[in-house]
Amino acid sequence: MSIPQTGGGPIESVAQLAEYLEAGCKPRDAWRIGTEHEKFGYDKATLKPIPYAGERSVLAVLQGLRQRYGWAPIFEGEHIIGLEKDGANVSLEPGGQLELSGAPLCTIHQTCDEVNEHLREVRSVADEIGVGFIGLGAAPVWTHDEMPVMPKGRYRLMTDYMDRVGTMGKTMMYRTCTVQVNLDFSSEADMVQKLRVALALQPVATALFANSPFLEGKPNGHKSWRARVWRDLDPARTGMLPFAFEDGFGFERWVDYALDVPMYFVYRDGKYIDALGQSFRDFLAGRLPALPGEVPTLSDWADHLTTIFPEARVKKFIEMRGADGGPWRRLCALPALWVGLTYDQSALDAAWDLVKDWDAETRDAWRVAASVHGLQAEVGGRKMQALAAEVVAIARSGLKARARPGLGGMVQDERHFLHALEDSVETGKAPADELLEHYHGDWNGDLSRIYAEYSY
Repeated sequence: MSIPQTGGGPIESVAQLAEYLEAGCKPRDAWRIGTEHEKFGYDKATLKPIPYAGERSVLAVLQGLRQRYGWAPIFEGEHIIGLEKDGANVSLEPGGQLELSGAPLCTIHQTCDEVNEHLREVRSVADEIGVGFIGLGAAPVWTHDEMPVMPKGRYRLMTDYMDRVGTMGKTMMYRTCTVQVNLDFSSEADMVQKLRVALALQPVATALFANSPFLEGKPNGHKSWRARVWRDLDPARTGMLPFAFEDGFGFERWVDYALDVPMYFVYRDGKYIDALGQSFRDFLAGRLPALPGEVPTLSDWADHLTTIFPEARVKKFIEMRGADGGPWRRLCALPALWVGLTYDQSALDAAWDLVKDWDAETRDAWRVAASVHGLQAEVGGRKMQALAAEVVAIARSGLKARARPGLGGMVQDERHFLHALEDSVETGKAPADELLEHYHGDWNGDLSRIYAEYSY
């Protein structure tokens, strides 16, 4: 989510930065699940991406949701750039991808109901104006020049900066979509264990959810092109974070890392001020060139944390960021996977036992292999399909132990949300494999078929 953060006065000491993160610690009974997913909108008549404004547009969808379902608008200047209701937000990614940032909810039953309700609302509005939405990790046909640009100052600054620090930043911004889940921790030690498991096993999520095998109308040689894009975006703010596995890692070490990530902007009075490449450490000392003599607020710190993009990210919660956007079943499967792995201590310990002996080279090798080969990846003689089967089994045990029933007790617990992943580990096929079979089979290389057959 890229809506400006709010709350918090001037920062008077560096210690406040770690305290801000530590304030996210919650007792187990207060842990929640926040699911986010992005999707591409397109004109059904032309199969091209929809612009910000016009009869068939992002704005028309936002206005329809606002008028029909009571969402409140979020403005940047005169432009509506998001919506909010009941603790959830709808926001816009740079190329017009529509994102739901769900409310913090108690169970996967609730978060899946929220996802389904959102997709129902979006479809009811979109159908009437001739717009469709599709869940994929990367735009399968559209070129960069075909993508619209949303009227958000943050994105204008980021676009200008991306080519200075990597080769694929603009591809990430305008032509990729993800699904992620945000989860809580109880203490610094709990955060550390969860983050380490999250980082080590993100490649497994990448393989299970791989859903971006096409780019500009043809296969791109990867099961998850979105994951490939992140490897050449900006090394200062992406990656697998080997320091998180070092002795002594905790909130203060995360602060040290974040302070070394170059800034993008400062948000003041509804506008984004260019601070590209500048230092938050200088900001703390009142020496930021963009705002000389001014010191940051905790809102500035919260904004800065949203510009850091590793495979798993710490804010006042942990974000799992390794999965491609995809079909609705997998929008519910991702929170099921990570809740199962991390919200039951026995499952979390089992997941850590699985990865604790891996070194940084092994974790990076899995990351690369997952993006290229998906569930067919292999590292050091170990096959991803077998590893993923172990991971999903641990998640299943964690969900069983949670024992959170749904539908008034008619559904025993949350384990059924893993069925899509269990099918994948049994067959060795992620969504990308199915798409490639269609492309080389009944589609005869015609990727226009993907819109009718895979849209929500």
